[in-house]
Amino acid sequence: MTSTETSRPHPHLRAERDGELLTLTLDNPGRRNSQTPSLWTALASVGESLDPGVRVVIVRAEGPSFSAGLDRAMLTPQGAPGEVSVLGLAAQGEDPLTEAIEGFQRGFAIWSEVPAVTIAAVQGHAIGAGFQLALACDLRVVADDVQLAMRETSLGLVPDLTGTSPLVRLVGYARALEICATGRFVYAEEAVRAGLASIAVPGEELDAVARDLAEALLGAPAAALRELKPLLGSAVHATPEEQQRSERQAQARLLTAMVRGGGKQA
Repeated sequence: MTSTETSRPHPHLRAERDGELLTLTLDNPGRRNSQTPSLWTALASVGESLDPGVRVVIVRAEGPSFSAGLDRAMLTPQGAPGEVSVLGLAAQGEDPLTEAIEGFQRGFAIWSEVPAVTIAAVQGHAIGAGFQLALACDLRVVADDVQLAMRETSLGLVPDLTGTSPLVRLVGYARALEICATGRFVYAEEAVRAGLASIAVPGEELDAVARDLAEALLGAPAAALRELKPLLGSAVHATPEEQQRSERQAQARLLTAMVRGGGKQA
């Protein structure tokens, strides 16, 4: 039986390690888990230093909302206390701002790059950066009160935290354009129907269902799951020939490892 190890990579982020499962919790419910660059840096750091022994990561949030998105103070002249000023960077020109955004994006992009399978457990509002953090995960389980939205366009901006690619991949170009341009809410039923979420459940069951999904993933052989995640990820953009090559190379690695190990790899 394993014991849970808890740490604080950021004042508003809690990490709990339980064997092969890592649970990351956005922990600023008083501000609806609004996000800042320092939080994104912490998320990137956790992902980049992820122990290879972690096979599944759950990203969840305290309180009624998963995340209301960017802390709006970031878009004011004074900025948010202790954070870089986005408007200040913009005043310096496009190059410094572009470089800064690249750093911000690491807190999201890292979750498709890690070998572990990532699950977002999403309740209430997941707006802008909140929606994009959910999209950064491999799988999404939502509460029946979920409200997903991209509100950047209404602010005269565009989604820039790696969310556009998975959104288009999941729902198609036309629906992604409509969701982003109108800023409307996507509710639980549509989220499941459109492929944005695997399942919608009552809010009080969300954590348990996410944990059940994590346990099911942990029940799969680790070597096969490590090969499966990048294999399916590459299928989106690879040519048929490239994907077929990836399939046979992955299978060859698994089968030769089986022979060397005398049976199915754990």
